[in-house]
Amino acid sequence: MVRSSKLRLAGWSVSGLLAGGLLAMLAWGLTHPVLGTAPAVAGKPAPALSFETFDGATVSVAQFKGKPVVLNFWASWCGPCVTEAPVLAEGARTAIGVSFLGAAIQDAAGPAQAFESKYRQPYPTGIVTDGSYLRYGVVAPPETYFIDSAGIIRYRFSGPLERSTLRLYLAKIAP
Repeated sequence: MVRSSKLRLAGWSVSGLLAGGLLAMLAWGLTHPVLGTAPAVAGKPAPALSFETFDGATVSVAQFKGKPVVLNFWASWCGPCVTEAPVLAEGARTAIGVSFLGAAIQDAAGPAQAFESKYRQPYPTGIVTDGSYLRYGVVAPPETYFIDSAGIIRYRFSGPLERSTLRLYLAKIAP
């Protein structure tokens, strides 16, 4: 009989330890950023970021200072990026005075160029190869940053943009 109660006690202790361990890991994860990511960037100047477009031009976020910028981080393997591609293309065509940039991350040149050939974004796109996107705090694509004309990041949106969401953010940064 004593042996049976020890097993139950041991079983309870193991499950209790597992539950406690999971809660501790969750609490740690919520209070510590992913390694390599920057702290919140809203309200701060946009970090330096350059990429080579698929047609060979070099583009930097800094060269657009003086105009609002929508900076979208995407990848060819990202399903939600496929969903938002037409939304961003439409936004770039209709948002007057706003520059759009598409920065592929965590991707290879061939698949990224095939993605761009398929969706033909009407704005500069290319691959960021130096990891500088981590200064924005990007965790995974798609992530979109809305930068005002002074070069200050005003908003960050994680996940695929819908037309109404894009319009809302554009209204906040566009003159």
